[in-house]
Amino acid sequence: ACTTMTFTAQKCGVCFQPPSIILIYRDNSQDKTRQRIMPVRNFSKFSDCSMAAEQLKNNPRHKAYLEGVSLRQLQKFYSLLRGHLGGQSLAESLEKFRQEETIDPEEDMNKLDDKELAKRKSIMDELFERNRKKKDDPDFVYNVEVEFPQDEQLESCGWDVESDEEI
Repeated sequence: ACTTMTFTAQKCGVCFQPPSIILIYRDNSQDKTRQRIMPVRNFSKFSDCSMAAEQLKNNPRHKAYLEGVSLRQLQKFYSLLRGHLGGQSLAESLEKFRQEETIDPEEDMNKLDDKELAKRKSIMDELFERNRKKKDDPDFVYNVEVEFPQDEQLESCGWDVESDEEI
């Protein structure tokens, strides 16, 4: 049987009114690009974004569509939504999210509890993945060191473009 994914996520975004996560995806079986709106229910400014993201990603109705969207990305949309529900502007929410997403080199990792430590580790893994070059990349260099700009601006709008490259 053919194992390619039927749906390829192209863009994912968050809509505040009504609260929903929107996915633009390609339906490979019909060769069409479609939009899927996943309403966010029972979510308040006190909700846990990582739990909400996991529930959405594992939701049987959406699972197949969200395969190409990382959990971290969904968490980001929920945190933007939560900020919005708490009266923050999008810029404030993005800034807050950016602060939470930045690794502080001065921070003593030994003092963190397991949950915080796991979060830092997944941020680092993601940064590493993002900067890792594929071996057959023409500009692949071994032991490449990358400087992370501290104040790199996140996209100012709620859209995030996923790049679906073959591995």
